[in-house]
Amino acid sequence: MTVLLLACAVTVGGLALGGDGGRAHAPVSAPPSSDVPVGRGAATGLAGTVSTLQASLRERPGDWLGWARLGAAYVEQARTTGDPTRYPQAERAVARSLTLRPRENDAGLAGRASLAAARHDFRAALRDADAALAVNPYGERALAVRVDALVELGRYTDALAAARHADAVRPGIPSFTRLAYVRELLGDPDGARKALEPALRSASRPDDIAYVATALGQLARSQGQYAAASRHYATALRAVPGHLPALEGRARTYAARGELGTAARELREVVRRYPLPGPLAAFGEVLEARGERAAAQRQYALAGTWADLARANGVAVDLETALIEADHGDRSAALRAARAEWSRRHTVHSADALAWALHRTGRDREALPYTERAAAPGFRDATLLYHRGMIERALGRAADARRDLSAALSLDPGFSPTGSAAARSALAALEAGR
Repeated sequence: MTVLLLACAVTVGGLALGGDGGRAHAPVSAPPSSDVPVGRGAATGLAGTVSTLQASLRERPGDWLGWARLGAAYVEQARTTGDPTRYPQAERAVARSLTLRPRENDAGLAGRASLAAARHDFRAALRDADAALAVNPYGERALAVRVDALVELGRYTDALAAARHADAVRPGIPSFTRLAYVRELLGDPDGARKALEPALRSASRPDDIAYVATALGQLARSQGQYAAASRHYATALRAVPGHLPALEGRARTYAARGELGTAARELREVVRRYPLPGPLAAFGEVLEARGERAAAQRQYALAGTWADLARANGVAVDLETALIEADHGDRSAALRAARAEWSRRHTVHSADALAWALHRTGRDREALPYTERAAAPGFRDATLLYHRGMIERALGRAADARRDLSAALSLDPGFSPTGSAAARSALAALEAGR
């Protein structure tokens, strides 16, 4: 199955949404802040920002805020280009900021929190976000990272409270997109949509429009609403032509509809510009579904190469490794990675990854409790349902397997070019009594 990654960094907007039901409210006044804005644009704009900051810091090497901003910009560059070698640069810049100003430096602490989150060290991210908020309770980056860290530690109730708090004290796109995502994880996709639709209507900056429209597209696609997803991606691409997340989402929608040639053409361009495990695995699955197995294996191998590079630059990539290896590589390696990920954090995705790796290595009885952990918050995802159904089938629980495989295909019939085909084949065998 393709890798599901949380998009942690988003653009900044001015819309205020209520924490319950999407009611608009007046923003709370905040004091002047040295906070570093979250996700201020595309890679091309960030390159200019980095160059400007570097030049400024050569003239003023004691500028602690400039170093914090440079560190944050490096993290954003890594996010928008898929280049993990930016992380050590970010680490050095943030450390310089905190050395120059070791106390009352919310920007430096928030930058370090953002870097920790980008490297998937979510306990450190939460610690540093809390430290930054102790200095500046209105810091946009720290508020956003705090929600992300709680989500990625599996603390969904706390994450919902943190997202509502962020929306109340610093309303804007970083807060209400996170609020929408937590609602989706807690089994309320309609609530997530109701949070995002007013945001899209009120967004004015092109980057904001593209981000929110893409989020709506991802939500619609995950619910099998492919026509709506395509409309949202088109909105994003009108706002920001070439917006990579929208291009990837549109390509995945083509794949879900069975338009594999178009999907392959678009995903080829996505991975050329953004060679991360998720798009690489998606491209590989499209190629595999087209019968191009050798080409597909090259994409899976490239995902492994990226993981090695990311690991060398301090990123924990066990979740990505577990999911790709379980389906397309070394199943024993998948299980080792899944166990390592579970030892660090208990989320719906780490529980599912461990369940699936156990299944793929023939340990279905061990796998079943983890599928139950993955389902506990109420999150409805076709890939998770498919995994659970296949585990139940392997255990001889035919009625449960039919229920969950049918639910996966009903929710999102084209959730994966290879997985949905396997689900249909397994369901047909179950219906035939095999």
